Amino acid sequence: MLRIHELKLPLDADMAALQTAVAKLLHLPEKQIAQIKIVKKALDARKKKELQFIYTVDVAIAGTEKAILKKTKNKTIILAPKQRYQAPVLQHAPKVPPVVVGMGPAGFMAALILAEAGCNPIVVERGQKVEEREQKVIAFWQRGQFDAQSNVQFGEGGAGTFSDGKLTTNTKDIRHQKVLEELVAAGAPDAILYEAKPHIGTDILKQMLPKIRRKILALGGNILYATQLTDIFFEQNQQGEKRVVGIVLTDANGNYQIPVQQVILAIGHSARDTFTMLHEKNLPMRQKPFAVGVRIEHLQKTINQQQYGAFAHHPSLGAADYKLFCHLPNGRSVYTFCMCPGGYVVAAASESGGVVTNGMSDSQRAGKNANSAVLVGVNPEDFGSSDPLAGMFFQREMEQKAFLLAGGNYYAPAQLVGDFLQGKDSCGPQSVLPTYKPGVVWTDFAKCLPDFVIESLRFGIPELNQKLPGFACEQAILTGPETRSSSPVRIVRNDTLQCTGGVYPCGEGAGYAGGIMSAATDGIRCAEAVIHQLNAKG
Repeated sequence: MLRIHELKLPLDADMAALQTAVAKLLHLPEKQIAQIKIVKKALDARKKKELQFIYTVDVAIAGTEKAILKKTKNKTIILAPKQRYQAPVLQHAPKVPPVVVGMGPAGFMAALILAEAGCNPIVVERGQKVEEREQKVIAFWQRGQFDAQSNVQFGEGGAGTFSDGKLTTNTKDIRHQKVLEELVAAGAPDAILYEAKPHIGTDILKQMLPKIRRKILALGGNILYATQLTDIFFEQNQQGEKRVVGIVLTDANGNYQIPVQQVILAIGHSARDTFTMLHEKNLPMRQKPFAVGVRIEHLQKTINQQQYGAFAHHPSLGAADYKLFCHLPNGRSVYTFCMCPGGYVVAAASESGGVVTNGMSDSQRAGKNANSAVLVGVNPEDFGSSDPLAGMFFQREMEQKAFLLAGGNYYAPAQLVGDFLQGKDSCGPQSVLPTYKPGVVWTDFAKCLPDFVIESLRFGIPELNQKLPGFACEQAILTGPETRSSSPVRIVRNDTLQCTGGVYPCGEGAGYAGGIMSAATDGIRCAEAVIHQLNAKG
């Protein structure tokens, strides 16, 4: 198999055109091309008058690959690597099954790897199955009926379920292949295996989760829904080393304790009560930087025109996205995050009495608006305390101020960009209509966000406009606050991925991931570490 990089074709090119281009590049007749597999497909939009797709493909040929390589002498053509993910093999089934706490991307993949190995894991999820969870979320968005245990943050699938379903990551890891293949097996489109910016969308994600659930159960896993980790116990040996020996779980019937020897903590970035309990148990934790800000909404057709130019309506192109960043004279950074083309701004609270926003898209990204977080980087020195949980309190204060400012009914503060830059209250929308439900209250964000965040956004939005003209459109809408870009803490772990004996902090909540793919990959990594520990114990 040969791999060809940097193969450029017009937007209209189909598989026949791709085969013709491959044959020409290899100096072969087309009939000698036995198979073409797309490995990567990315849009090259650097020249607005000449948009094209860039492919990486693997090619099976009828002939000697090394001879063709020698003949072509093209550095973009190499022998295709034959790497595939291989999980470690469990030598003996554990007498005490490992426990995975949380069923977001990290917890799901950790549980799946453990189940495939024969560990019979117990999975603990404080929220509900996605079918019941969706009904709770709809009730919140439509009627303001908030459930603190099963919501946009908590429940099967984690926070990624009600998002754009982005599968991009800045790291290269063979485990990514395992994640993508499992998602496709559960119903995701095959295109996520090769698209440069793959995404799934909330509508498809909700259909996939039950299939992954059934696979874990069929492999011997046990899933406890509406069940929360509320305590954890350790024993200490003569050398002073602590090891986990039990956990307390709480469900509708009360509290009960189970013995454990390995616990993967895939608790997500919003499990504040769990963070508090773990801190009280003296697990090593420290503050970490994150970012806060607002959501910005434009008309999607405006973004398409700006990014695609004359190709804005081309059928081969979906809704356009963007990714913007700038450094400010005050030393801070302002950037866009989790951009949702054709999406919606959604209510994402996980505690009563607070307003949190996030972005979501369905698979077709067919909504009228584009939205993205516009964030300001914050550092531990901004928190005003050395408490490891100070960043969590910093988030909560903004969310509670926004809740009161918007009327105490989970409506969100909103403001036109033009008014925000001038420092005055907004009275209502113009050409762009807000998508946040249950609703918005027009106000001034200076009344609920810290001064340095307001100052940075007022400097930053015009700077980002230099990179994407129209970004600072006066009629664009700001809704917020956006406070959950990443975990405010890091649970410190060692080279074996443990923070103390048998406890494996994992994914976004522990501070080791920043999205669906990186969280899922970290879940696999922690599951591997558990298997290695079980094998070492014999």
